Amino acid sequence: MPGRAILSAPDQPFDEPWQAQAFALTVALNEAGWLDWPDWAVAFGQARAGEGDYYADWLDTLQRLLAERGVADADTIAALAASWQRAARATPHGQPIELDNDPHRDTRLR
Repeated sequence: MPGRAILSAPDQPFDEPWQAQAFALTVALNEAGWLDWPDWAVAFGQARAGEGDYYADWLDTLQRLLAERGVADADTIAALAASWQRAARATPHGQPIELDNDPHRDTRLR
């Protein structure tokens, strides 16, 4: 048959940039020895037992495991997440969001 083949666009594994970042962070933490895949699989499987959003469950699992291992406690994670949200609101449209844009940033958090 003459003409071009019509190929469907590949499925995108991530709908939002934060999902790709959470995935990449998890892989990096595994490669650095902070997380191992068998423990991850059990914890993520437990989180997925409900009807939650896949990447919200992914992020919740990551935060829980980091807190359990003493890498970052839940309060620090929550404070840093809030700081990023404030930074996003304070950043002009089209500009990169940087933690330094948070007008109330705790400089001890990074």
